[in-house]
Amino acid sequence: MPTTVLAAADSGIKLNLQPIDYAILVFYFVVVIAIGWISGRRMKSSTDFLLAGRSMPAWITGIAFMAANLGATEIFGMAANGAQIGMSTLHYYIIGAIPAMVFLGIFMMPFYYGSGVRSVPEFMYRRFGKSAHLVCSLCFATSTLLISGINLYAMAIIIEAMLGWSQISAIIFSGVIVLVYTYLGGLKSAVYNEVMQFFVILAALIPLTVVGLRNIGGWEGLKTSLAATPGIGDLHLSTWQGTGIGNVTNPMGADWFTIVMGLGFVISFGYWTTNFTEVQRAFSAKDMTAARRTPIYACFPKLFVGFLVIIPGCIAAAVLSKQFASGALTYNESIPKLIQMYLPSGVLGIAVTGLMASFMAGMAANVSSFNTVFTYDLLQDYIKPGKPDSYYFKAGRIITIVGVLISVGTAFVASQFGNIMTYMQVLFGFFNSPLFAVFILGLFFKRITPAGATAGYVVGIIAPFCVYLWYLKSVADGNPIFPTATSGTLYQAEISLASAMVVAIVVSLVTKPKPDSEIEGLTFATGGMKYFRYDIMEDAEAHDKGQVLDKAARTAAVQKERKDNHVTIFLGILALVISVIQYAIFF
Repeated sequence: MPTTVLAAADSGIKLNLQPIDYAILVFYFVVVIAIGWISGRRMKSSTDFLLAGRSMPAWITGIAFMAANLGATEIFGMAANGAQIGMSTLHYYIIGAIPAMVFLGIFMMPFYYGSGVRSVPEFMYRRFGKSAHLVCSLCFATSTLLISGINLYAMAIIIEAMLGWSQISAIIFSGVIVLVYTYLGGLKSAVYNEVMQFFVILAALIPLTVVGLRNIGGWEGLKTSLAATPGIGDLHLSTWQGTGIGNVTNPMGADWFTIVMGLGFVISFGYWTTNFTEVQRAFSAKDMTAARRTPIYACFPKLFVGFLVIIPGCIAAAVLSKQFASGALTYNESIPKLIQMYLPSGVLGIAVTGLMASFMAGMAANVSSFNTVFTYDLLQDYIKPGKPDSYYFKAGRIITIVGVLISVGTAFVASQFGNIMTYMQVLFGFFNSPLFAVFILGLFFKRITPAGATAGYVVGIIAPFCVYLWYLKSVADGNPIFPTATSGTLYQAEISLASAMVVAIVVSLVTKPKPDSEIEGLTFATGGMKYFRYDIMEDAEAHDKGQVLDKAARTAAVQKERKDNHVTIFLGILALVISVIQYAIFF
């Protein structure tokens, strides 16, 4: 490894940008704000601002769906995991993503899009009533702002390293940039910017991965370096080895059952099918086919982006192990440190711009979904009902400002965690897992009552929170109840799901369910299968557009819908096959 690289590894993080690097960064910011301004000029209603008018094509929403997931937790958090637990991080991209994304596209989007809901909490309102809806909306707003703070904190790390600013100044500056373009253009601005940001992010990660591998001697050099690194086991570059029940030796600290159930089912399905930050992108699609393909299209970049994050993390584990061990660096700082070590001027500017793009995409996704849920599910339903649409349009913009301001505070919470991916998984265990438990019960069983759903959801939040406090105490006492913090998040998610389901079922057995007429189309037992009927869905879409189809047009539309559905299913199966192949390579 070159002497200059070794010297950079031993120094603090300082990104010495040259004029060309700053020019690239400034140009990017100008384009981002311009997109927000242009999108804002076309905003005429709250639906335009908060749901992009439901007019976006599938390829746009698919890229935005993926880009919204490429925030700080994906770039810094997954790279931190790559350094800490190695190729086990690939589980988050395969079993922790692809099956749930395919399920969302093929099975869940018909329910969401077909029922015309504007948010996941609104779906809960129609299925379970006001109590479950209110709790869901409040919890979603809270979790979204906490996650938004993670992206702000990550942006602040880059700005600190780039300009030498204080952390608080860097956080505030980052928040202002995101506020400007989200305030101006709403969701449409966020979606179009996310499409551009996706390619900018790739332009940052690809050179870093290629140059990093070249400097360490390629894949074989990485394997050799990791084998010689103290504290790194033989399983750092494998996924399933060492996951036997009762014989866990992998860096993740979890057996195969916990990985499959905790990550592959509870956290994964809870995140991808009920997290409105992601689902909102599909809601903005122009029709049912586009909505269903949104997460399916996103599967393919998801399958390959992981390597552009995990491999740099593994490189960091090999070349920065002393700094991690001494506390001079945290795992969160793996990516910016490698950028400092490996990338020259020009490429450095693209890389910094790509990182800023990823964090802005993640935060904008959080803020845009927060203002949608707050405006529609809290303000319109409980605080100021019955107001004209112009009122909610203006309110959505004001709430955007409030969301960014609160995110500044939550950024300091995120700064207390050495691995922000672990922090994110803790939040998923608290909020997404119980929501998924209640949601899936309510979808399959019409006997689940509003009281049961509300009680199950609340208990599903409290249970993992208590377990997390117990884990922190056990760590402080020197006798942790979980092998690693990462495995702890999986166990907490399982506990959340189990407790939420048990309580929801027990309470539902002794309380009154809603009549079938009130949940028509919201469960499989009460007409929900109609969203898979091509003729019914074509009639519904034509009605929404103010059209009346004659017999010939209706037949042609149904045939096209059937063909489109077959293509969607094929693409979903293809994504699953590729994921299995990746597992076989890195078993």
